[in-house]
Amino acid sequence: MSPEVKKPWHQSGLFWLWVTLLVLILDQWTKVLASQHLAQGEIIEIFSWFDLRLAHNFGAAFSFLSDAGGWQRWFFTIVAILISGAILYWLRSLPRSARFEGIAFALVLSGALGNVYDRIMLGYVIDFIDWHAAGYHWPAFNIADAAITLGVVMLLIESFTGKSQVAEHD
Repeated sequence: MSPEVKKPWHQSGLFWLWVTLLVLILDQWTKVLASQHLAQGEIIEIFSWFDLRLAHNFGAAFSFLSDAGGWQRWFFTIVAILISGAILYWLRSLPRSARFEGIAFALVLSGALGNVYDRIMLGYVIDFIDWHAAGYHWPAFNIADAAITLGVVMLLIESFTGKSQVAEHD
């Protein structure tokens, strides 16, 4: 048996890391803008269903474990770093032609890294996007959270189509 020949990064799913970088820059830039122009808890109504509201999230999604005493900061950081490593491995195994999956993984990676950066540098994640409609109010979120959500939805769609290209080798 011959050893598996590794593809150069530009022929693998790692090509899609430019999406990660672009979304990561957008995420951090918007968090800086929100922090500079909004006071904690301040609400700026954009539409009747959309506000900007600065919130510091010390937990995970929906402020899960936000009052757990501090250990959650490092727990969620380590989990996100491990997941990021797995995503990089999966991207490396994908062919560049697996565009849908590559972009999906790149989006999840950008969101994980954006929130990890906040947790390490600030001790909390900056949230500022606030949607509400018909009596329902979603917890505040950020571009990183939106990228993770979109990426996961894309991966779910891909899994239901049965056209996974993860095992495809050139």
